[in-house]
Amino acid sequence: MRRINGTALIIAALVATLGALAYPVWSYADRSGTGQANLNASSVATQWGPLSATDRDFLVRVRLAGLWELPAGQQAIERAPSEAVKAAGDHLVVGHTDLDRRARDVAAKLGVELPNQPTEQQQGWLRELTAASGEDYERKFANLLRAAHGKVFALVAQVRATTRNSLIRQLATDTNQTVLDHITMLEGTGFVDFDAIARDAAAAATASPTGPPPPNGGTVPAQPVPAEPTGDQSFTSRPSTAPMPMP
Repeated sequence: MRRINGTALIIAALVATLGALAYPVWSYADRSGTGQANLNASSVATQWGPLSATDRDFLVRVRLAGLWELPAGQQAIERAPSEAVKAAGDHLVVGHTDLDRRARDVAAKLGVELPNQPTEQQQGWLRELTAASGEDYERKFANLLRAAHGKVFALVAQVRATTRNSLIRQLATDTNQTVLDHITMLEGTGFVDFDAIARDAAAAATASPTGPPPPNGGTVPAQPVPAEPTGDQSFTSRPSTAPMPMP
């Protein structure tokens, strides 16, 4: 029995070794299930370039954003006590009216079906805003809209960096500018809770943060060497003249 068991173990070890050696060959011979295969399977050809599932999801999200953020902005113009919140609402209405028109035009050309109602969650946010008043309303408005814009900002960047479709690329460029404008206006109200936003982002993160270690007491770190050109310096572009934000 001991001799048989020993033989069985040897055979099992040989099978495992052969499997390990064969795996790399198999994994390159059959690429089904890989990222490239999934991208190809989810994409359709158009005259403006391949249209991926991420591209189509982006179109739907732009449409959904307008379906709830535009009426939220209109409500802020009519109900907000402060001029800063009214101004943010104004930017939301103007920006999403334009983006919605662009998204519908792109969707029609690409054959993508768009929703006509906000999601249940978005409708709940609108109801929450409608039920609030005064400063409570302004805080809810600023934080609900700022959180929503922050989440879509990451998707816009992903789409703009990776899409192979020229219509989607241009829409992502326009959306990026509009979303950043809205984020700036919402933060300008003074009601955004940045600690809450950071906590929500940390709770949703799946990877550990990376970066330099925290400051060590009162030790002043060495000043970094400036990044400056060393060759031909007859440049045609110039740095931004916008002032640095005050701490």
